[in-house]
Amino acid sequence: MLTGKRTGDLLLLANGLVLIVLLNVIASHYFFRVDLTEEKRFSIKDQTKEVLSDLDDNVFVEVYLEGDLNAGFRRLQKSIRETLEEFRIYSNNKVQFVFVNPSTAMSQKARNEYMQELMQKGVIPTNVVDNKDGQVSEKIIFPGVVISYGGFETGVNLLKGNQAGTADEKINQSIEGIEYELANAIYKMVNSDRKRIGLVTGHGELDSLAIASFNSALLELYSVVKVDLNTKKSLERYDALIIAKPVRAYSELDKYKLDQYVMKGGKVLFLVDKLEASMDSASQEGYFAFPYNINLDDQLFRYGIRLNLDLVQDALTGKYPVITGEVDGKPQLQLMDWPFFPLINRYADHPVTRNLDAVVTRFISTVDTVKAVGIKKTPLMFTSQLSRRLAAPVAVNINDVRKNLKKEDFTLSYLPVGYLLEGRFTSLYKNRFLPSGAEQGSFTDHGVPTKIIVMADGDLARNDVNPRNGQPQQLGYDPFSRYTFANEELLMNAVNYLVNGDGLIAARNKEVKIRPLDKERIRTERTKWQIINLGLPLFVLLVYGISRSVIRKRKYSTF
Repeated sequence: MLTGKRTGDLLLLANGLVLIVLLNVIASHYFFRVDLTEEKRFSIKDQTKEVLSDLDDNVFVEVYLEGDLNAGFRRLQKSIRETLEEFRIYSNNKVQFVFVNPSTAMSQKARNEYMQELMQKGVIPTNVVDNKDGQVSEKIIFPGVVISYGGFETGVNLLKGNQAGTADEKINQSIEGIEYELANAIYKMVNSDRKRIGLVTGHGELDSLAIASFNSALLELYSVVKVDLNTKKSLERYDALIIAKPVRAYSELDKYKLDQYVMKGGKVLFLVDKLEASMDSASQEGYFAFPYNINLDDQLFRYGIRLNLDLVQDALTGKYPVITGEVDGKPQLQLMDWPFFPLINRYADHPVTRNLDAVVTRFISTVDTVKAVGIKKTPLMFTSQLSRRLAAPVAVNINDVRKNLKKEDFTLSYLPVGYLLEGRFTSLYKNRFLPSGAEQGSFTDHGVPTKIIVMADGDLARNDVNPRNGQPQQLGYDPFSRYTFANEELLMNAVNYLVNGDGLIAARNKEVKIRPLDKERIRTERTKWQIINLGLPLFVLLVYGISRSVIRKRKYSTF
């Protein structure tokens, strides 16, 4: 009897071992991972997996978010580690990473030199003030990484998001962007199939130093070429065109070429000023901003968009230095709110604008949509809840900056200033005579599906120039407040979406929900829950032990 039972147990064990080995063999040929979270926070987008699977060489990532961190940055650190672990798996171990604490250098001098080197690589530090149980501590941390591949390296900042949000919201937005920021940085280094971007010229568009920062950012991902519409070269060779602040009229032939480019699937980013206004003109007494004559209104109208003849003023605004007096013969400057420089901080939940920081604009107009069959229209950018619009002609005078802003003057809210248009556009020249010089045989009056983005401010792409050395400053950098707004990130997202909307940009849609604990309840009920967490398991174990002992005693006392 005992021999038979022992043989049966051995056979069961052997069968179990064979089954385990068989399952492992099958699993080695069919790789899969299961994400059980509601928002799929641990899942990697298919576009990211494609980039990782195509790596020809190892990618090494040094993460500098290490050391004594508060709870929020520990969450960010954990998410970075989890994302890189997924990258390692899907790259077949070609992505390798290590966490480094920059503050562990042997001496203060060595630490300062090391941190300075990180900043030169593009990893920007942040100062964290933490208040725990009444004790205030302050430390500098580096929430970023340096990625190395093929002898090149680049720094990536991972603390992103809207700086107007709470600390938890900014951390959460940063966590949502980890996959895209890391994958996009790797893609920049490994990409050899560079798409072609055309910067349209010939109508007074931004050029040279004025657009140097945006041009430099584009060159990291694309081949950028200036495009003159007067030449006979085909526009079809370009994956997207950028029209940045034209000030002179487009001829009908130029418009026709643009129109046919769109009909054949071309993508266009329009950054267009509706009224002629600048800070140079604002210093002139009695100056009025009148409309530019760029001759694009009918074309944009046919595509489904209308730039209004107005300028926006906003209570949420950038600042401008104004002379307020003199001391010892020297003019005294003071930064004052300039309502013609609205800060855009309200966006659509879209990959182009998701989790974006504020964008600074200069003399921006409102945008409306009009009927266009088959076109999906998505508003991307809005003014704040305290706005107003001034119809042309608009008096623009820097002396008005001294007037106190009153909330009752701003009666409008969330005015749209930028739109994404998607679908099959109808040609401007449908049922019309084609302009002189147009190729008659190749005309198309109804296009293939494509995308257009229209933003009513050409200065979104204009960078300031350092007056001391004549060098262009980073796009979005405000030399007066020394803050860098998200202009460059906005425009790069726009171009990425136009060129490859189903590519890596899709990773910007990742969502991680905040499920915060009640901090006040934690403070008042901490002792109770500590007792429950520590005492309840011991109590359950004690009850189980006593019950088992009683049951065994009753069972065997019957023999």
